[in-house]
Amino acid sequence: MSTHDRLVGAAMLKRLRLACGWSLAGLARALVAKAAELGQPLDSTVTSVQRSVARWESSRAPTLPGERYQMLLAHLYARDTDGHVLLGAGSNFGELLDALAHLGESEYRLDELRTLLVRTATDNGGGLLALLGPSTQYALSAALADPARLDEGLLADIRLAVGDVNRQVGSVPFVRVQLLLAPIVESCRRLLDAAAPKPLLPDLRAVAAQAFTIAGRAAFETRDDAAARTLYAEATTAAGGTGSAWRRAVVHMSHALVTLYSTPGIEAAQQLVDAAVRDARAGESVAVRARAHALQAEIAARAGAERNARAALALAWYDIDSDRDGDPAPTSFSAAHLRGFEGVTSLYVGDPAEAHDYFARSVKALKAPREQVQRAIVATDQALARIRLDEPDSAAELLHGCIDAASATGGRVASIRLRRARSDLRPWRREDWFADLDDHLFDSLGA
Repeated sequence: MSTHDRLVGAAMLKRLRLACGWSLAGLARALVAKAAELGQPLDSTVTSVQRSVARWESSRAPTLPGERYQMLLAHLYARDTDGHVLLGAGSNFGELLDALAHLGESEYRLDELRTLLVRTATDNGGGLLALLGPSTQYALSAALADPARLDEGLLADIRLAVGDVNRQVGSVPFVRVQLLLAPIVESCRRLLDAAAPKPLLPDLRAVAAQAFTIAGRAAFETRDDAAARTLYAEATTAAGGTGSAWRRAVVHMSHALVTLYSTPGIEAAQQLVDAAVRDARAGESVAVRARAHALQAEIAARAGAERNARAALALAWYDIDSDRDGDPAPTSFSAAHLRGFEGVTSLYVGDPAEAHDYFARSVKALKAPREQVQRAIVATDQALARIRLDEPDSAAELLHGCIDAASATGGRVASIRLRRARSDLRPWRREDWFADLDDHLFDSLGA
C-alpha cells in the first residue's frame, strides 16, 4: 500500500469514529467494553487503547489495527444505534472494511471478518437485510410496492448482497445461507412477476438467476429436493432471459452436481452437463467453459469412458491457460479446482497414486474460507485414493478432518462422499481406528 492509501484509510477510520460520536477516549472505552462483552477482555488500559486508536488515525504514519482490534472494531461498527446488524453497502461495517483495505489488510482477512459478522447476524435471527444498507432496504421496499421505481443502483446493491451470500457458501452452515437468501429470493420473484422497467429486465434476471441457483444448492444441501428442483427451474428460466449463455451454463452445472447426488444413475446429470457445455461454448466466459469441460470429464470418468474424460480434461486445461481479460466470471474456476477434477478422472479410470497426488495439490491450494466445502470433498476423494492404494488407516486419519468440515457447514455432498468412503473401509471394520471413525461420523453427522 502507498502512503496515500494508508492516509486515506486513517482518515476513514477517523470519520467513522466521529460519525458515531466517539472521542479517542470514547472509542477506547467502547473497545474495552466490547472485549469484555465478548468474553475476551483486554489486558490494556483505556489510556493504552486510546494511544493505539490515535496511531491508527495518524495523519503522518498510520498503522493497521492488529487482528484482535479489527475483530472488536468489526463488532462495534456492524451495529446501528438500535443494535441491528448492518453489513451492506453504505453501512459503517462496509466503511470499516474499506478503511482496513486502504491500510493494507489482505482480502483473505477481510473475508474472515465478514464471515464472522454474518455468523453473528444469523445467530441472532437476522437475514439478508443485514447485508443491505439502510438506504437499500428502503429502496427495495419502495420497488416492491411500485416496480416502476426499480433502478440500476438498487439492482447493483442487491447484486452485491447476493455476492456476499455466495462468498459465505462453505464458510457458514447451509441453513444460514437459506436464511440470508430467503428475502431476496421472494423479492426477485415478485419483481419478475411485476411490471419492472423493461431496460432493467436482463440485469434483474441475472441477479435472480444467481440468487435462485445459490438457494437451490442450499435447499439440496439441507435435503429439500423438491424446493431445489423448483429453484433450479426458476434459475434456468431467469438465466435464459439475460442474453448471456454463460449464466445459464452456471445454473446447469450447479443443477448437474446436485442431480448427480440425488438421482440414481448419471444420465440425468449427463444431460445437464451436456447443456452446460453447449451454453458455455456459446458464452463469453473462459472460466465457465473450463469448469463445464471439467465437469464433463468427471461424468465421463464415472461412466468409465476414459478417452472422453481425458479429451474433456485437455479442453479444460486449454481454457484455463487461455487469456481471461474481459472474462465476466474470472474467479469462478481455477487451476486448483481443475486438479481436483483430474484426480477424480484418475480415481475412476486411471492410477490411484496419480489421483492422490492431484487431490493433495488441490487441497493445498483450496485455502479460502469459501472453499471449505470443496476442500472437504477433494480431501475425501484423496482418502478414497489411499484406500485403493491399500492404506486404509491413513485414509481414515484424513477422513476425520473431512468429517469436521462437513459438520461445520452441513454439506450434503461432503456427507454422501464420506459415507461412501466409510463403506469402502468396511473390510477393516474390526480395526480400532475404524471404530473411532464410526464414532466420529455418528457424533458429527448422525450416521
